Amino acid sequence: MVGREECGIAGIALTKGNAALPIFYALYALQHRGQESAGMAVCSSAKEGEENEIRRREKDIRLIRGMGFVYDVFTNQKLKSLKGNIGIGHVRYSTTGASKVENAEPLLVNYKKGKIAIAHNGNLVNTVDLKSELEREGGIFHSETDTEVIAQLLAKELVRHDPIEAIKELMRRVVGSYSLVILVDKTLIAVRDPLGIKPLCLGEIIDGDEEGIGEGYVIASESPAIDTLGGNLIRDVRPGEVLVITPSGDLESYQLYRGKNTAHCVFEYIYFARPDSMMDGRLVYDVRMKIGERLAEEHGVDADMVSPVPDSGIAFAIGYAKQAGLDYMEGFIKNRYVGRTFIMPEKASRDTAVRLKLNVVQANVEGKRVVLVDDSIVRGTTSRRIVDHLKNKGAKEVHLRIGSPPIKAPCYLGIDTPTRDELLASNRTMDEICRFLHADSIGYLSLEGLIDSVGIDANNLCLGCLTEKYPVEIPGEVCIARQLKLTHF
Repeated sequence: MVGREECGIAGIALTKGNAALPIFYALYALQHRGQESAGMAVCSSAKEGEENEIRRREKDIRLIRGMGFVYDVFTNQKLKSLKGNIGIGHVRYSTTGASKVENAEPLLVNYKKGKIAIAHNGNLVNTVDLKSELEREGGIFHSETDTEVIAQLLAKELVRHDPIEAIKELMRRVVGSYSLVILVDKTLIAVRDPLGIKPLCLGEIIDGDEEGIGEGYVIASESPAIDTLGGNLIRDVRPGEVLVITPSGDLESYQLYRGKNTAHCVFEYIYFARPDSMMDGRLVYDVRMKIGERLAEEHGVDADMVSPVPDSGIAFAIGYAKQAGLDYMEGFIKNRYVGRTFIMPEKASRDTAVRLKLNVVQANVEGKRVVLVDDSIVRGTTSRRIVDHLKNKGAKEVHLRIGSPPIKAPCYLGIDTPTRDELLASNRTMDEICRFLHADSIGYLSLEGLIDSVGIDANNLCLGCLTEKYPVEIPGEVCIARQLKLTHF
């Protein structure tokens, strides 16, 4: 049960037809990455001489964004008003900036040569310095996000350079994690940071006309967004790569930076990504199954059944049960009509909030020794309530098994995790953690077990929240950036 989620981004460039509806579908497929706000920017890439007056107006970028779920923000009427064959979209859960519409994305920025629309997944660690520099030069900011810093830096460089040179200079200046989709000059551009911290993939729609979608390219945080559109996954966008889909529909690749190592966020595999996502050639579901199997090897216990904390613990629990030879049963049923930000009456307790989301199946757990499997633990308060609910419904024993090592440190690269003082595992022993959670035993996956299950070398993963060693320079923290020297092309 890690802290706040990341954001999701999508970009679509069609050879014909409107991009708004397929972007809507893609964002729906990425809704798990952010339920705070949603937005979309669309324009036309039609060539001069091929347009009537209506098409000419459609060259201008049209933007709609708002608070809430994708279906809250985009009505049929709003989707019909977004005319154009290329566009970008965003779903947000804040890591920087308050929860308000001014911070919703995409952001639209005017500059000397026109407009830029940009959507960002990630977090910069040098935002304060860059923002101060831009403000000294006369820059005015309308949001609290680091995305606007990226947009203003890019606009500044676009005045002096072509888009590729401008992005090269942008990537030289910003430090942190970023996957970007950008609309500029009737062109869709995708950028992934040189360490590949945040995911980004490329797909193609070939037979889209049958669905009324049209043909073209799709960029998305995760592959299910491409699957939803009936498209085919081509590959991951490479770390340090820039993809350009030209107004004529051609795909161009520019490998601007390449590091000795990558630093893929390991929590994509543990929690963030959908289980049906393909990342780095791996099905996330398979990785989570392996994690569960490894958990059973490392922390076996005499028990009667294995149950997940839904939904994030399901694949782990299936793997655990398979390896341990125990029955897999649901101890909880999740109320899927309760959003992450639902409002409880003032007098309602946090226990009621948990019970509203998760209801114990008493007949399955009563008198049983239960292995309860979850993805991670942050503060531990919700996990303790979940254990208590099982015991209140008659569970004889509850043995917690966690599909990640203990979270010891904050994330600075795109996850809104608490400070060290708030993290359950930052300054407690295993016995102290177990007592705090009211569990009969607790077992965390080892770091070695996690790395083996993911199947990526530790030098190519970001493990900062688990090891307290980060892949970029962060004031007051240990950095392993010496392994990540970049060569730029």
